Amino acid sequence: MSAQNSAGIQTLLDAEREASKIVQKFRTKRVKEARDEAKQEIADYKAKKEDEYKTFEAEHSKGNKQAEDEANKDAEQQIKQIKDAGKTKQDAVVKKLLAAVFEVNPVAPSAA
Repeated sequence: MSAQNSAGIQTLLDAEREASKIVQKFRTKRVKEARDEAKQEIADYKAKKEDEYKTFEAEHSKGNKQAEDEANKDAEQQIKQIKDAGKTKQDAVVKKLLAAVFEVNPVAPSAA
């Protein structure tokens, strides 16, 4: 009877080991599935937030674009005015520079 009990116990121990292996396999599989599900959720959330950001940016950048265009237009206008002023006054400035260089008027120092 003792041999029969020993064989029964051994069978139970083998069944317990087999069950433990099956449980461990299931746990490992479930952990991998959970990790994959989490990665997918993160990717979906990231895509959703990226779309929200693009929508927000599109709505709010219109005003910035308009202000930028106006600033560029004003800057171009001022540059044109400066160039025009330079062209009209160029001859007079060159004459004054040449006169300052070539017409030397020595002045005696005054006794202080």
